[in-house]
Amino acid sequence: MTTLAQEPPYESHEPSDVPWVGPEGYATHDVTNQPPPLAPYDASDDTALLEGLRREGAGWSEEGLRRLGRRAGSAEAQEWGDLANRHEPVLRTHDRYGNRVDEVEYHPSWHHLMRVAVGEGLAGAAWADDRPGAHVARTAGGLVWGHTEAGHGCPTSMTYAAVPALRAQPELAKVYEPLLTSREYEPGLRRPTEKRGLLAGMGMTEKQGGSDVRTNSTTATATAEPGVYTLRGHKWFTSAPMCDVFLVLAQAPGGLSCFLVPRVLPDGTRNTFRVQRLKDKLGNRSNASSEPEFDGTVAWLVGPEGQGVKTIIEMVNCTRLDCVMSSATLMRKTLVEAGHHVRHRSAFGSRLVDQPLMRNVLADLALESEAATTLTLRLAGAADRAVRGDEGEAAFRRIATAVGKYWVTKRGPAFTAEALECLGGNGYVEESGMPRHYREAPLLSIWEGSGNVNALDVLRALRRSPATAHALFGELALARGADARLDAAVARLEAGLGAASETGARRLVELMALTLQGSLLVRHAPPAVADAFCATRLGGDWGHAFGTLPDSVDLDGVLARALPREG
Repeated sequence: MTTLAQEPPYESHEPSDVPWVGPEGYATHDVTNQPPPLAPYDASDDTALLEGLRREGAGWSEEGLRRLGRRAGSAEAQEWGDLANRHEPVLRTHDRYGNRVDEVEYHPSWHHLMRVAVGEGLAGAAWADDRPGAHVARTAGGLVWGHTEAGHGCPTSMTYAAVPALRAQPELAKVYEPLLTSREYEPGLRRPTEKRGLLAGMGMTEKQGGSDVRTNSTTATATAEPGVYTLRGHKWFTSAPMCDVFLVLAQAPGGLSCFLVPRVLPDGTRNTFRVQRLKDKLGNRSNASSEPEFDGTVAWLVGPEGQGVKTIIEMVNCTRLDCVMSSATLMRKTLVEAGHHVRHRSAFGSRLVDQPLMRNVLADLALESEAATTLTLRLAGAADRAVRGDEGEAAFRRIATAVGKYWVTKRGPAFTAEALECLGGNGYVEESGMPRHYREAPLLSIWEGSGNVNALDVLRALRRSPATAHALFGELALARGADARLDAAVARLEAGLGAASETGARRLVELMALTLQGSLLVRHAPPAVADAFCATRLGGDWGHAFGTLPDSVDLDGVLARALPREG
């Protein structure tokens, strides 16, 4: 609707291509020195991504990944991401007659995004794919499709993670796994076995405990039917409440246990799942996060009573990997946005991309982005091989995923802030999309265990399973002798393990992450990238902000590899 304030008086309302000309005879609204729209672009045009895909055993998926990359960068898909965040989910607790329905309504763009994500295998499909590298291909797809928006990655991630946990109860897995691994997206609450595909969520945290799930107060009472319980309690943070089934922690007589909670029961009636409210979050606003209340809610036991944490640990490993993936995706997306802007924007007599200090900033961001992407794919490769029975890779995955979760997600907020600054004031307005990315970045460090939780988890893994340290140092040894700065950092890490303490856990895990990233880049990246990373992140020749690379860095070599081609 047009308001009076929007209507210029005494002018025709007919559209015109002729700019308005003032009394001095010049046009006041000619647009110059602004970049053209980025879309369409190829979100898979990332050398580090494609090299990692092949190296980690999923080169067979490259053609499909490139196709998905072009779709992710299309004007249509980019608009879906924008609309899904501008038109946020709406909770409808009751129907017009007063019946409790507890449904969340989404903008159509959310469903478009979900349909592509599920159809491309970014939810549970990898578990039904026997090809080596299937889990790597899924992670690479997330790195590409995530260029659209981040919120809808939550239900796909939880669905992916639910499958291995559900396998702790083979009878349930037999019924639900074929539907959770389906590539069919079918929204709406219906009897699960009548749908072509399902999505899974999780309900772990409660307000009094947060990450300390052992303090959960939700109770589970056994019924006369074996394996069936009723739950009573209030969950504090349950995202994507329109999923079909949820894995939930509750206190059973035998201790904290894991349960499967369907929104619709096998007889077609609604299970008690009262959505009290949706969270008003900083970011991730396309994705509804809720507080559900259970009161006589029917649930099926997954795994033995009292083994709830053990049952969901595989789920946590999966979702933590996706947090690393999502942070790396945000880095790459905002780097692409910044690179596009500076290529087309001029100031002080030259294009921004040609100015030495801007090139320093971009190259520094490019190093961080490549290190994050390379580590993400290495973790995905470890996950894929661990699933196929490689015990060494399972031990590496156990420690390295927590290390990557701590560090990569910590780097995200500072990275996106710097990328936003490359656009100046243009990056601070909502239309650019950069504020949405900036608000999204802190989430990945919080979800699936904050920085402290992950750092302490690394210490716990080292103490309980010496094989994890052996696996980590075995990986680092593959680059021994290639760079003196890396070798010195690994020596510091080895010395620090003997004095590891909770107080110093973050310092130790940070060094683990940097040496791991450095070893991967020394082995797999060009000399310009590896040398710059080791000089700055490991050698100390660096400042405290992005854009402080030393003069010795080959900026042209780093940027030529990092920035996507433009037509």
